[in-house]
Amino acid sequence: MQVDFTILDTLILLIYLVVVLSLGFYFSSKKEHSYEEYFLAGKKMGWITVGLSIFATNISSEHFIGLAGAGSARGLAVGQFELMAVFILIILGWLITPIYIKSGVTTTPEFLEKRFDPSLRKPFAAISIIIYIFTKISVSLFAGGILFNKMFGLNIYTSAIMIVLFTGLYSVLGGATAVMKTHAFQAVILIVGALLLTIFGLKAVGGYSGLQEKLPHDFFNMFKPSSDPDYPWTGVIFGAPILAFWYWITDQYFVQKILSAKSINDARRGSLFAGLLKVLPIFILVIPGLIAAAMFQNVKGDEAYPLLLSSNILPVGVKGLVLAGLLAAIMSSLSSVFNTTAALFTNDFYKVNNPNASDRELVLVGRLSTTAIVILAIICVPLVKLISSQVYLYLQSLQGYISPPITAVFLWGFILKKVNARAAIATLIVGESIGFLRLILETVYGSNLQSIGILSSIVNINFLNFSILLFVLSTIIIIFISYLPQREKKLRESSVPYLVPNSFSELVLNFSNGGTKIFLSANIIMSAFILLLIIGLWSLWF
Repeated sequence: MQVDFTILDTLILLIYLVVVLSLGFYFSSKKEHSYEEYFLAGKKMGWITVGLSIFATNISSEHFIGLAGAGSARGLAVGQFELMAVFILIILGWLITPIYIKSGVTTTPEFLEKRFDPSLRKPFAAISIIIYIFTKISVSLFAGGILFNKMFGLNIYTSAIMIVLFTGLYSVLGGATAVMKTHAFQAVILIVGALLLTIFGLKAVGGYSGLQEKLPHDFFNMFKPSSDPDYPWTGVIFGAPILAFWYWITDQYFVQKILSAKSINDARRGSLFAGLLKVLPIFILVIPGLIAAAMFQNVKGDEAYPLLLSSNILPVGVKGLVLAGLLAAIMSSLSSVFNTTAALFTNDFYKVNNPNASDRELVLVGRLSTTAIVILAIICVPLVKLISSQVYLYLQSLQGYISPPITAVFLWGFILKKVNARAAIATLIVGESIGFLRLILETVYGSNLQSIGILSSIVNINFLNFSILLFVLSTIIIIFISYLPQREKKLRESSVPYLVPNSFSELVLNFSNGGTKIFLSANIIMSAFILLLIIGLWSLWF
């Protein structure tokens, strides 16, 4: 399945790389970076850049490969993960953004320290870095490797190393400013490229009506029965938001973009803008999977997007632009995770142990730690294939095992002042132990569940439904312990007095203030438009 790549296609791809590297080096070499500039872009980013950066950070090769692959196998239902994310981004923009910004933190582990206790900071930072290796860096490189292997015959490791070298050239040197500025360009390229493939793909199958004729009716239903093994409606409605809350609101990967905004309003509107953009993957990533299923018999999951891209549906030149969009998605996500990993290690380990370190020293530590993580990630790439051949479904299921306890700690920590460090620590220990038990059992025993007896019932639960049960258990633990009578010494007081009740009250107060009403009205209109759009899609594909 080698691609017929013309000189014009190659030239377009090279132009993309030159522009990205030029932008990256331009913002890398403007001046010596301070600590705040390297990790938070100097807190000078406007809402358009913030929104595009969040979207570009999120969409990577596993979305192109995984969403299309899942779409080719089961239809539009996988798009529900994208729509659930939209609701969480609205919550992030309206209620959570002011909490993070007013707390004055650089990372989410630092927020946990201020909200609860210093003992939570380093473990959470360490867990985040480990998660990045297996659910962000490795999966992105592996999915990208699949594509380049299918299209050009390149070895997966060769592809991964090439992508890392190009991305690292500017992201390691330029920090958050270079990363976010290049994201704005990369987001546009990936949207245009993916959209072109959808347009030409639909043309090849006779339009949307032709697509419907060639595929089972079930492919166009976003809500599956509660007994569905992959997308039960119960898990989608109640479980997917738990994963999304962890992913979008507690993860430094995205919170770092919010903290880089020049104002609370820019951060809020940037989050809403990203939510609007998150509707696009259904059209530009999931539907191409359906097109592949309609065009090619026996297409197998992760092969859908590479097979479609290597077909003859794209005219000369367009194929290069589509591939540039895919490369933009991979590079933007990797550059983000490189900078985020550097921020976590530098801020939550090195700076804590060396409080008098200079800005220059901290930036150097960030660059060195990023290099080490990248090397480790490349080594770990083959481990991803041990879990599942459907990359996106693997990514979501892994998150379903680890996210519920973290979501419970942050959610109730945002809402209730009574929630304390002792309860948070107990919730994370118990909840993550159960989640990792599920992951280990599934990895080791797979389909051979008879040998583990009663524990097989844990593995048999759909991962979305499992996340619901684990979240409920985590909520019971954190609420119960927090409201127990205090018989010991007085617990540490939180240094984050501004929580969800405060941000909600401030919104109500500001909306009645004519000076800020224009900004709030624009945000309300954007939020309402997004919600109506989602309701419309659900009505169309119920």
